[in-house]
Order: sequence, then structure tokens, then C-alpha cells
Amino acid sequence: MTTAERIRLTVIEELTDGRINVPTAALKLNLSVRQIKRLKKRFKQYGHDSLIHGLRGKPGLRKTDMQMEMEIVKTIKEKYHDFGPLLAWEKIAAVHNIPIGRETVRAIMIRNNIWESKKRKRGQYFSWRDRRTAYGELEQFDGSYHDWFEGRNPLLPETCLLASIDDATGRLTKAIIGENESVEAVFAFWREYVEDIGIPVELYVDKFSTYKINHPMATDNLELMTQFRRAMKELGTNLICANSPQAKGRIERLFETLQDRLVKEMRLAGINTIDAANVYLKETFIPWFNDRYAVIPKSSSDTHRKLDTKTVKKLDNIFSKHYIRSINNDFTVQYKSRFYQLQEIQPVTVFKTDKVLIEERPDNITSF
Repeated sequence: MTTAERIRLTVIEELTDGRINVPTAALKLNLSVRQIKRLKKRFKQYGHDSLIHGLRGKPGLRKTDMQMEMEIVKTIKEKYHDFGPLLAWEKIAAVHNIPIGRETVRAIMIRNNIWESKKRKRGQYFSWRDRRTAYGELEQFDGSYHDWFEGRNPLLPETCLLASIDDATGRLTKAIIGENESVEAVFAFWREYVEDIGIPVELYVDKFSTYKINHPMATDNLELMTQFRRAMKELGTNLICANSPQAKGRIERLFETLQDRLVKEMRLAGINTIDAANVYLKETFIPWFNDRYAVIPKSSSDTHRKLDTKTVKKLDNIFSKHYIRSINNDFTVQYKSRFYQLQEIQPVTVFKTDKVLIEERPDNITSF
């Protein structure tokens, strides 16, 4: 018996022996007179056991059937051994058609040592920032190096996922898997973005960023951030550099989700190549992600600016690497350890020591 039940037993024994009356017993136990009379009657019929809850020791009516639980455990261990409870529940319900609750699956996985409950650690305090008001007002952008194919493609032990997420809606606006986070890859990403969606108002990136050489597979040069900032400035997009990963937490949490869910979904779909992964991202995963996680913004406006005809013609110029060089005394220009001789007749008059702009475009064509 519990402590409360033993106290109740003492009072009912006093009532039965005639040492107290019914109103006094009701006051002591904070029960109604009617309930005290029922307890007294049951005590006389069944003794001490009548004061113990009738369901104690009996299995609950909503308890999961043991055979079903064993089937779920077997399924998870065979196919979803490294899945979290939420993702495992989704697959069990959608693929295997087993009607069971999400938290029940979590409890089963913990009970059978498949999943260990994570305890949050107390860390540095960060206050929440309100979402932006409208779609396209702020895009958070970053790249994530990871073994996205889990070793199924020996030629690609590690690839880079470039992704942007809208701050107001939480929509995964674009995601592309490539070999690295080079300036060419970043430019290709944003050229497709502005052509398909439009030009965002602001862009949130790392302060020191992965746009510099801080990864062995990155092929970008030391001027990458300068090139990227220059391109965004020409498009009229304000570039914001975060002081910490938590400042752009939406894209950081996105990568945590993708490194869990996207990796497993591509495994189940048998995807082992970059081309197949990008098709899957565009046609299947991104629409599913946005249907599941996107929220309704405060404003229904789309603040992306559409490209005009002149800007479309200038995209090759904008998304190319720009370098400033001086004209030598012999009217040559040095670029990447090579000398280029200027022709005697130029569209405009040039002099020695004048500055010229060199454009290196993604198609490897260099223009002056």
C-alpha cells in the first residue's frame, strides 16, 4: 500500500470501530460523505484490499501488444538501426503500415536499448531572434562537408551540400550537392537561384566562412569572399556575416536535420551519385521538407526581386571572378604566371600602368 492508502486505512478503521463519525472521516480525508460511506461499506466486505486501487498490478488497456512490439523491434534493427525515434516512427507508419504512436516507438526503442535518450547540456545563453516578416527578406546560406553517400561511392568519400533556407518561412529554398565549396560552385548555386526564384534582399553567411581555404577539399582562392561579396553587391543584396554559428542557427539546424534524414532517405532510395542526389533533392526531398517544416510568415509578400532584361545579360559578368591588373611598359598584362600582349588598336585608349579588369568566367574564358 502507498502512504496515502495507509493513512486512509487508519481513518476507515477508526470509523468502523466507532471512534469517529462519517463527517469527521470526510474532513480528515478531504472526501465527500457519500464517498466515505462507500469506502466503509467496501472495507467491511473485502477488508484492507478494498482500499488498494483496483488496476494496480494489471496491464494497462492501452499497453502495446508484445507481439507487435517484437515485430517493431525486429524491423528497426534490420532496416532502421541508426534512425532516431521520430524518423523510425514515420517509416514504420508509412512503409510498414503499423498503427502505433510516435512516443510509443520512442519508448520501445529506449526499452530495447536501440535509442538512448539525449539530455540537453546547459551552455551559453543565446536569446531568440524574431523571424523576418516576408519570404525572400533574408536567406541563410552555408555549405556542409559530409559523407552524404555513406561510403557507397568510393570515388566520393566526402561531398559538400550547399543550401539556403528562408528565414521568414523556414523553407529550404535550394540545395545542391557538389564536390566542394569552391567559388565556381557558389557562383553556380546563386546564379541558378536568382534565375529560378529571384534576388533576395539580404544574405546571412559565416563571418570568416568556409569561402576561404579551411578544408582540404576546397579549391577556392583567398579572394573568394571578396568575389562573392562583390557579386552580391552588384545584385543589390546585402551580405551579413554572423559572429557565431548560433547567430545563423536556422541553417546550422538544417544541416543537422539533413545529415540525419537526407542521408537515410538517399540510402533507402539507393542513391549513390551526385546527379541522382540533386534530382532527388529538387523533385522529392525539398518539396517534402517544405510541406513538413515550412511555416506561414507574417506577410504573404514575396520580396525577391525579379531579374530584368539587362541584368540577365550581365549574369555572366556578375558571376565571374574579377581581378585588377596593371598594364606593363611593353603593353602586356600578367595573369596567373602568363603574359598577355595587348593589341595595338584597342576600343579605348590605354596607357602604361593603367588598370584593367580581368574576368575569369565559369566556362574558363578569360576576358579583359
